[in-house]
Amino acid sequence: MNLLAVLEGLLFVQGDEGVTLEEICNILEIEPPKAKELLLQLKKSYENKDRGLRIRYLGNAFKLSTKEEHRMYYQKLCLKEKTDTLSRSALEVLTIIAYNEPITKAEIDSYRGVSSDYVVRKLLAKNLIKEAGKSTMPGRPNLYKTTHEFLDYFGMASLEDLPKISLSNDEGDGDLFTSIYKET
Repeated sequence: MNLLAVLEGLLFVQGDEGVTLEEICNILEIEPPKAKELLLQLKKSYENKDRGLRIRYLGNAFKLSTKEEHRMYYQKLCLKEKTDTLSRSALEVLTIIAYNEPITKAEIDSYRGVSSDYVVRKLLAKNLIKEAGKSTMPGRPNLYKTTHEFLDYFGMASLEDLPKISLSNDEGDGDLFTSIYKET
C-alpha cells in the first residue's frame, strides 16, 4: 500500500480541520518518525512550482492549503459574482445562523444533518457571515454570526426584523420535509 497516497487523501478529506500527527500515526498504524518522514516527502513534492497546493502546520494539525502566490486567482473565483441569488443551502445556513447566533459550525451541521463547510466558506467570502470569537466548547471552535452586509442584502435594519418563529408542539416522528419551525 502506498502510504504517501493515503496520507495525501487523509489531508484532502479532512480539509480545514486538518490531521494531527497522532491521528496520522493511529490511522496509518506507524510510528511518529515514519509519519514525519511521509509528511516531509509529501511536503517536498508540493514544493514543486508546477503544484498549486502545499502542506501547512496550523492549529496543531497538518492541512492542505493553496499557495500564497496564487491567491489572486483563488480570490477571483470566490468573489466572482455569478448571480445575485443565494443557493437553497446558503439560505438554510444563513437562517440557522441568524436565528441562533453566535453558533458553531458543528451546531449548524447538527441542524442541517450534513456538513456545511463549503457553504460557510462561501458565506464568509461573500461577507454575509463572520467569525465572532471562539466557543467555550472543547476544541474552542469558531462562532459565526451575520454581518451588516447580511442585513443590507435582506433589507433589514436589525435581526429584530426577522420573522418571529416558534418550535412546533408536534413531538412525533414527523416527516423529513416538515420543519419544526413555524412562522408566527
